[in-house]
Amino acid sequence: MQRLDPWQGHCRLQFFQQGERTIHQGGCSAPFKLLRSEDGADGRREIPLLHTAGGLVGGDQLNIDIALETNSHSLITSVAAQKVYGSVGRSRLTPQGSWARQHVNCQLGSHSDLEWLPQELVVYANALYEQQLSVRLPTDASFLGAEIVRLGRTAAGETLQQGRWRSSLSIQRVSANQSEPQSWELVDRLELGNSSLNDLHGLHQQPVFGTLVWAAPMPLYAHILKNLIAAAREDREGLEGTMRCGGLQQGFIARYAGPSSRDARFWFSRIWRRTRLLRNLNEPKIPRVWPLQEQPLQEEPLQRSLFTANHALRPSATH
Repeated sequence: MQRLDPWQGHCRLQFFQQGERTIHQGGCSAPFKLLRSEDGADGRREIPLLHTAGGLVGGDQLNIDIALETNSHSLITSVAAQKVYGSVGRSRLTPQGSWARQHVNCQLGSHSDLEWLPQELVVYANALYEQQLSVRLPTDASFLGAEIVRLGRTAAGETLQQGRWRSSLSIQRVSANQSEPQSWELVDRLELGNSSLNDLHGLHQQPVFGTLVWAAPMPLYAHILKNLIAAAREDREGLEGTMRCGGLQQGFIARYAGPSSRDARFWFSRIWRRTRLLRNLNEPKIPRVWPLQEQPLQEEPLQRSLFTANHALRPSATH
């Protein structure tokens, strides 16, 4: 059942470097709420974002604006899985349903570093949801984002039915020199629903889909990228689902399709750790708000590849 007055929520955050720490300012309007931030490793400011309404319904509009100033570092996550409730066939006025939407805009300054790691999105039967994530950053900044969506409450035997999920992800490289051309690291538009849920070239009846993307702050030369892809493939061991990965112009992308949001989160967490190791940063800690009962960061495979990662950063005679 739809609310008479949909939510129009906004959250604006700005991050600054202060000494060896990153600080932030900004605020939110309902249904958003910021929880207590923490100082993470490498001077990173970690912030959990709470959606207090318990879920989205058709017509809800959420907007998140994130700006990182020069040399600032942040990790933003969500406190719980986001739910999107069904709207198709629920209203006599709009029997076709109404879309719930979330727009996230990120502006990164020179040498800044943003990790956008929300928890799982659960799209209920007959729900309509559209998300947009737009990132603008220079070539010396880093953005890592991971999104996992479950299409239908599969534990209850539910499918998406007439619902749909849309995603638009764009990452643009910008230059301080206005005369230099801007370039697109990634433009990725997807829609899942109807036949694409069951089609052999779609999800093939798998209920969980995920994407991880890393826009790196340095060139990923051929030997570096080759080592990263090989290591990410090793990290699939023991996990269920179809997992593929590859390189971007100056970055990396991974896809998951399968039955388990846990396994998607585990694989993405291991890749996340590898991106930290490649930059000689501290290893990540799983955010305290994630309700994980198991440790997704394998110790032995990552320790074995630590030399490989460090060696990959050394100058090569071929580059």
